[in-house]
Amino acid sequence: MVNHTQSTNTISLETYGIKNAKVKYQLSSDDLHAITLEKGQGVESASGALAVNTGEFTGRSPQDRFIVKDDVTKDRVWWGNINQPFDADKFDKLYDKVADYLSGKEVFVRDSIACADDAYRLNIRVITEHAWSNMFANNMFIRPTAEELKDFSPEWTIVNAPGFMAVPDKDGTRQHNFVILNFTKKIALIGGTGYTGEIKKGIFSALNFILPVYKNTLPMHCSANVGKDGDTAIFFGLSGTGKTTLSTDPDRSLIGDDEHGWTSENTVFNFEGGCYAKVINLSQEQEPEIFGAIKKGAILENVIMNDKGEVDFADTSITQNTRVSYPIDHIENIKVPSIGGNPKNIFFLTADAFGVLPPISKLTPGQAAYHFISGYTAKVAGTETGINEPLPSFSACFGAPFMPLHPTKYAEMLSAKMKETGVTVWLINTGWTGGPYGVGTRMKLKYTRAMITAAMNGSLEEANKGDYHTHSVFGVQQPKTCPNVPSEVLSPKQTWNNDEGYYKTANKLAMSFNENFKKFEENANAEILAGAPKVV
Repeated sequence: MVNHTQSTNTISLETYGIKNAKVKYQLSSDDLHAITLEKGQGVESASGALAVNTGEFTGRSPQDRFIVKDDVTKDRVWWGNINQPFDADKFDKLYDKVADYLSGKEVFVRDSIACADDAYRLNIRVITEHAWSNMFANNMFIRPTAEELKDFSPEWTIVNAPGFMAVPDKDGTRQHNFVILNFTKKIALIGGTGYTGEIKKGIFSALNFILPVYKNTLPMHCSANVGKDGDTAIFFGLSGTGKTTLSTDPDRSLIGDDEHGWTSENTVFNFEGGCYAKVINLSQEQEPEIFGAIKKGAILENVIMNDKGEVDFADTSITQNTRVSYPIDHIENIKVPSIGGNPKNIFFLTADAFGVLPPISKLTPGQAAYHFISGYTAKVAGTETGINEPLPSFSACFGAPFMPLHPTKYAEMLSAKMKETGVTVWLINTGWTGGPYGVGTRMKLKYTRAMITAAMNGSLEEANKGDYHTHSVFGVQQPKTCPNVPSEVLSPKQTWNNDEGYYKTANKLAMSFNENFKKFEENANAEILAGAPKVV
């Protein structure tokens, strides 16, 4: 049963067009957890975490994300398959239908903050149909103090109604689910999907417009941590490349695991107040910090449990994209507040299923911009229907689905930052070695950690003293030796033991890079173009 100390705070939603709703305002995580159990919408795992099933959608639906095309956005947004235009009048009509749908219902409302740096903070009001969606918002956004709530004035509003189904022919959507950003009305409207990631990524997408356009700040799809000497490192990477895992380091303080801004004052701040980690094949031995964060207050999504509530992290029968969200303070070693100084090292993470990229290599500024715009990783067999061999996957700026502006805008900002600060950029392959997926093996996490540690503490540079090997296809600087890593691991060609097969596959991947980059060539300068791989 829900405990009877539950907050009775309430507010009116009449100004949002939501009438006669039974509003539960700013409930605690414990209360939201208990309500979810009482409604039969979740179960408690053995560790105390809440486990929910997000329903039809177990991941984001990029084809159903829209931006209202109006005076604010029409000349700024990079319109296309990623940023699809939505008519302002149709938005108003659809919003009214969602508000009508929520009217008279029990509705959960939370005031939250995005951006840990007060100079950039964004006040958000989250209105959700389900208690667990509201608990997710509590986990993922920054939690205001009681003092901050007294005169809290929301700038953006998220309206989240998983049970509302759009009618595409009438509402202008592609199918019954949708995520629509309205930059004039400052609303993220989400319907037809219970996948919680749409809530956090909706605000991330908004900040990816607001910060560069109005605040001269580079938004980044990256994790970040800081060492004992105050040196900040940032990790770019797509889902499954190790962003959360590698930034959650017992010897360094976590700033955040997914979304950050790099300011003109050269500080890096977390957008969020929590972490959203993939839990496929999670183990206490390999990732003790994340494993330990799965306790009361955390939400597990789409996992399989036994009768005792123990999670089988290897079971992907619902989805490969099993997840956990938790407040950042579930991790012991965190930076408070979530702000770091100027980055000293940047890591681009890629899970190269072709097994041809070095496990670590150093990039020139031109190569860094090229790889940033490319945003490469690979899909492997079994992750999606019809994939039988590795497929290259490119996502500009390591986060194209969330970038409203042209990718070169973000790349130019990053290049300027790199030159201004002298930061070193490394390309890390967390994917395959000794051959492609199905032949080779996944790079050992302990080796990747050792390489990253050596890059950050300067011992990698010291060990190679500028005597790097230049990769013949990708042109990157490949170290010949690294503390705590066998030298043969550093050379992908050597691990293959098949030179002809290696170069054939490397050239195939290089051609994929060059083909993908054609759409960016006219907006890229000579330095960036020189960063492209050369087919040999």
